[in-house]
Amino acid sequence: MNPNTADTLKTLLSDFSGWLSRSFDKTAAWVTQLSWWKFFIFAILLMAAGAILQDTIFTSEENIVVSKSPSKKSKKNSHTIEGDANIDIDETGIRIRKPGNDGKGKQIEIDENGIRVLTEPGTINSSGMPAAPATPAAPVQPGAHEIRTGDDIHIKLPPEVAREISNEINNAVADAADEEVRSYKKTSSKWFANFVLLAIFGLFGMKILMGGKVRAEEKAKEAGLAAERESLLRQVSEAQMQMMQAQVEPHFLFNTLASVEHLIETDPPRAAAMQRCLISYLRAVLPQMRENASTTNLGREADMIKSYLDLLKMRMEERLNIDFVMPEGLRSASFPPMMLQSLVENAIKHGLECKAEGGTIQFRVEVAHSKLRVSVTDDGLGFGAMPSNGTGLGLQNIRERLKLLYKEKAQMIITPNQPSGVCVTIEIPYELAH
Repeated sequence: MNPNTADTLKTLLSDFSGWLSRSFDKTAAWVTQLSWWKFFIFAILLMAAGAILQDTIFTSEENIVVSKSPSKKSKKNSHTIEGDANIDIDETGIRIRKPGNDGKGKQIEIDENGIRVLTEPGTINSSGMPAAPATPAAPVQPGAHEIRTGDDIHIKLPPEVAREISNEINNAVADAADEEVRSYKKTSSKWFANFVLLAIFGLFGMKILMGGKVRAEEKAKEAGLAAERESLLRQVSEAQMQMMQAQVEPHFLFNTLASVEHLIETDPPRAAAMQRCLISYLRAVLPQMRENASTTNLGREADMIKSYLDLLKMRMEERLNIDFVMPEGLRSASFPPMMLQSLVENAIKHGLECKAEGGTIQFRVEVAHSKLRVSVTDDGLGFGAMPSNGTGLGLQNIRERLKLLYKEKAQMIITPNQPSGVCVTIEIPYELAH
């Protein structure tokens, strides 16, 4: 085979196999996406369409009519039978020509009992044995004919009988042709019906066998997209957390340093105490700025909050009361960083700082039903009492971070405090910090 032809065939086979594979995958994906009731409706419609096509194409009532008209010249019909023998029928009778005849004469007798072919002595009969001598013929009846021939057999018949035999042969040929066409149509009809059923069963099997695989691939794809989306949200949340960690509020630091400077001149011992509180607060905050961990231990967060509240206490003096309860055994619990800082800042800024007489802030930690509950409560003005220039992103950011870290296992609960103020509780699964 020519190398170019072989390469062309390989390319064609490769393209065909690729097209077949793609078609199979698309068909499998389409079938598996259909619900079962839609698939059954499709199967019923396909069977109905197949039945209509089968009735239209293969069950036509038309018959094939085969007719042979006698030639004007010879006025005879010719038919070929098995063995390449020719049978000519005309008004003179029947003539049978068979090639390869051995030339031996035969005696044909036609009477009211039918046609008899008698083999002459010495000839070979159809079984290959020497034929018996011819039996003396009975007296020939009226209308009968006796023919002796060598290579041909010629049976003379009356014209009416010859025409009747010719018509019967023509009808037999036509019936045979029509029966053959009917048989072909019947076979084709069965093949078409079997093909439709095979297609339906193939789609059914494809839906059962490939459905699980396709659904698993779709779920894996959706899970991948969800994981990618969650990763992006986590990155955004971590960036926001880093920004929160990096932004120790400038006005808080500036106000604290200004208070320290003022106390150095008026009350040096108190200025030294405030300076120590500021140093303690910065020691708790600065490591959080350098780290990029999604969780830390609750002890570090509590120490940072305690230092922050001590600084505020020195600034607000009797206007701020602190009720801080932190069990020592819960310091090793895992907790997200900077969340408590946001809650305490909101309680001071929106609840107590704008209240003339000030108030009390409570910090509580407890474990209940394998859940760690951390609450920050104030008795300030409460929601909506004073106009706020805040964006509300702090609490929204806490909710998003809790959802990213703990899914549906964590929550932030905000309730009004009695007789005034707000209580914010963060509830997460109780785990030890790494």
